[in-house]
Amino acid sequence: MVYVVVVYDMEADRTHKMLKFLRRYLTHVQNSVLEGDVTEGDLEKIRSGVDDLLKPGESTIIYQISSEKLVDRSVFGDDPAADDQFL
Repeated sequence: MVYVVVVYDMEADRTHKMLKFLRRYLTHVQNSVLEGDVTEGDLEKIRSGVDDLLKPGESTIIYQISSEKLVDRSVFGDDPAADDQFL
């Protein structure tokens, strides 16, 4: 497994397409930010899918971290990732 954080910047009327795609694999934590553990295979699917969805002028950044334990994650206010515990 690999821990990833994905940040995207798209035309406002197209963001729902990226969000819908990325939610298959990751947890939505902010407007254009998702994170979570994925397999190497799923990471390749994410990369391919993101590339297919982007138009000129849009961008996506995928931060890949070898383990969630290496991330010092501080949340102020309600943590959207905590919702996963109740599914």
